[in-house]
Amino acid sequence: MSNITDSPVRKVHPPYVFPPYKSTVLRGPTKPLIPIKDSFRNLTAPMFGQEVIGKYDHDLTKNGVINGDPIGERIVVAGRVTDESGRPVRNTLIEIWQANAAGRYIHKIDQHDAPLDPNFFGGGRCLTDDQGNYKFYTIKPGAYPWGNHPNAWRPNHIHLSLFGNHITSRLVTQMYFPGDPLLSHDPIFNGVPEKYRHLLVSDFKLELTEENFALGYEFNIVLAGKNETPFE
Repeated sequence: MSNITDSPVRKVHPPYVFPPYKSTVLRGPTKPLIPIKDSFRNLTAPMFGQEVIGKYDHDLTKNGVINGDPIGERIVVAGRVTDESGRPVRNTLIEIWQANAAGRYIHKIDQHDAPLDPNFFGGGRCLTDDQGNYKFYTIKPGAYPWGNHPNAWRPNHIHLSLFGNHITSRLVTQMYFPGDPLLSHDPIFNGVPEKYRHLLVSDFKLELTEENFALGYEFNIVLAGKNETPFE
């Protein structure tokens, strides 16, 4: 029986076990997946609606403010979520989380010697509209050391999580920024087959830029097909 990392359905995605990314050796499954019964797979769960979204959930420049604006370069991150035929995926809950401009997360495990920003929470969420569009306002995240190998630094990136119509249908990916010199040194990014890595890199878009406020980056997410976004 073949290893699950050889499965053709994962050709776009990084392998479960990728030795240069050290923690995958410990946590990645190495035996075939166990099929589950259809009766379990098709269980329904709560749907996500507009009632779960707060006024500033999509705006990370405002949703963590205590006594001032967050520090860093303000950006717009926007795009569409589509299926393999280019049809919009409506009412999908997208959550994002990221480091602040100095490369620090608000989390007790993150002990990087970089300043915390008391006005930046680092997380947000929104629902796609009828055309599959989403938009976030945030601060461009900084790079940070992560201890995977000597002098290891993660490129600037934003984590994205997408839910379908129930909480068990979750996909997670990362968005990177064009021209980042750390991409060629990052085992997580390079764990994705080379021909698909560009699908994780956002495009700078002047038309998304908001004058005197924020630069704009487009990151489209495709759930299947030849342009499928690599997921973790």
